[in-house]
Amino acid sequence: MEFLQLAASRQSDRAYDKTRAVEREKLERILEAARFSPSACNAQPWKFVVVDEPELAFKIGKATASLGMNKFAKDAPVHILIVEESANITSMLGSHIKDKYFPLIDIGIASAHITLAAEAEGLGSCILGWFDEKTIKSLVGIPEKKRLLLDITIGYPAKAKRTKSRKSKEKIISYNRY
Repeated sequence: MEFLQLAASRQSDRAYDKTRAVEREKLERILEAARFSPSACNAQPWKFVVVDEPELAFKIGKATASLGMNKFAKDAPVHILIVEESANITSMLGSHIKDKYFPLIDIGIASAHITLAAEAEGLGSCILGWFDEKTIKSLVGIPEKKRLLLDITIGYPAKAKRTKSRKSKEKIISYNRY
């Protein structure tokens, strides 16, 4: 798939086919794409916890679906949890000097790689930041002091692609001047 077509076809899927498990080989390729993501000073400040055991995935989904948000997460066959790990000294020093926290930027890039790789594998995905962090950390054994930043749901989409709505190029792109 041509990259621009891949980027245009990727969407946040909020309904998954409950009858289809995600093949481990596909997950391995998706995780390899994440592993190759660029990061400031090659810090790689992440750990990916893959939850694909059905009962545990349902519990993670329940912890993600609260206050009426993310109800679909209970049906996601896979959750890729992204935990912030310590960055190296050069990344942290750069973060301090430039007043930009590079580990969060790096994790955002890795998340984009995951979702694009999932799309290339014929899978849907959705990046979620709304969840019960304490419960999920307990369910999968993430140390209390670590930050669980994102839950990316993965599965075979149960609905057709939607038409994307995007701002016009003129509103978001300029050359040589703001």
